[in-house]
Amino acid sequence: MEPYRLHVYACEQKKAEGAPSCSANGSAQTIEALRREIQRQGLAGEVQVTACGSLGLCTRGPNMVVYPDCVWYSGVHPEDVEEIVRDHLAGGRPVERLSSGDEAAVRAEIDGNRKKMLAAFKAREDAGVLPEDLHQSINGFRDSRAILTAVELDLFTVLGGGGDAPGVAERLGADPRATEALLNALVAIGLLEKSQGTFTNGPVAARYFVEGAEHDSRAAIMHTVHLWPRWSTLTECVREGTSVKRARPDEWTEAFIAAMHKNAAFRAPMVVRAVDMDAVRRVLDLGGGSGAYSIAFAQAGEDVAAEVFDLASVLPITQRHIDEAGLTGRVTTRVGDLHDDDYGTGYDLVFLSAICHMNSPAENRAMLAKAFRALEPSGRVVIQDFILGPDKTGPKTGALFALNMLVGTRGGSSYSESEYAAWLEEAGFRDVRRVPLPGPTDLVIAQRP
Repeated sequence: MEPYRLHVYACEQKKAEGAPSCSANGSAQTIEALRREIQRQGLAGEVQVTACGSLGLCTRGPNMVVYPDCVWYSGVHPEDVEEIVRDHLAGGRPVERLSSGDEAAVRAEIDGNRKKMLAAFKAREDAGVLPEDLHQSINGFRDSRAILTAVELDLFTVLGGGGDAPGVAERLGADPRATEALLNALVAIGLLEKSQGTFTNGPVAARYFVEGAEHDSRAAIMHTVHLWPRWSTLTECVREGTSVKRARPDEWTEAFIAAMHKNAAFRAPMVVRAVDMDAVRRVLDLGGGSGAYSIAFAQAGEDVAAEVFDLASVLPITQRHIDEAGLTGRVTTRVGDLHDDDYGTGYDLVFLSAICHMNSPAENRAMLAKAFRALEPSGRVVIQDFILGPDKTGPKTGALFALNMLVGTRGGSSYSESEYAAWLEEAGFRDVRRVPLPGPTDLVIAQRP
């Protein structure tokens, strides 16, 4: 079987800091350039590129192998990619100057590196050193905090076209020494670039973290900034069994809705595709936040009307998004509290996205009972949330999110499919089914008889 004429395996192995590796030599940039150039030269249907683990020539990276030609290349940088694609992948002429060498020499080097690697593993095992992936997980907060502080300071916007540390510090109103340390750390993380003392935004920072950028995500990331103090109370929360930090900053709602909207705008079309909208005319979007899902439901058919039911502090933000979508009148809002207020009646679909995890089991049972009463016969409730396995140890994102609810709510958590099914059946729903979606959340759908 040969679905592609050529297959390029490009090493992207990440190793402990200081150890020679293709990733440390810039393999990610080389692979990205390779894929772009293959597309540019019209070879995407003929050449497959696969990022792979170590090829054994770590000190020479970035390395790649072209099959079935069995040509090994070493020291391939982005500026070399056009020549390889033009001469070898398109023209059939290997680029000799980038060849890894003759077969015997390559094999001997690989064998030697393998022996060194095995010896290093044994030495770490004998010394009881933490596995590298565990060490990275434990210390991952350092990268996170550096990025969050930069977003909180709006450093990437302030940096603009570039600047040295004293100049950036002055614009930030911050300490020069501390600012330089943060800038250098952001270069090490890969978000900034530095040349002769001048710092500039890298492509990722310029795309996501600069005010006015096409995919500006600063407002959404501020929600994570606000989560930081709560996660620092996790030990106390485990002892107490609930959140111990109640007060939220004044700007919390805006950042929270921005974060939810960023995710919802991406996921809403796939949710709508997964839900049969043929018999749906009225949708109730409980805790609908920015209205991204209601907007998507309304866009699915001209005769579909949706109502976002949420708190008074949220709905002005919702209305902005509705107006921007040109759906004023077809998507409406209603002030209400999920726990205290009635939901009304006459709906064909009640939608609950990222709501159940904020509630205790008792609160979810009460909420679903009210959702049942809000539906017409044969109407459906659609829940989108993290769905844990029977033993609640996975998926990992959902299991960790249960801790997020522990530090942030009185009784919220992530729940299993069997728990959702039990609550829905208790409320009177039938035909409960789970609909898997790409990503960390799935749907649970049930029907009112």
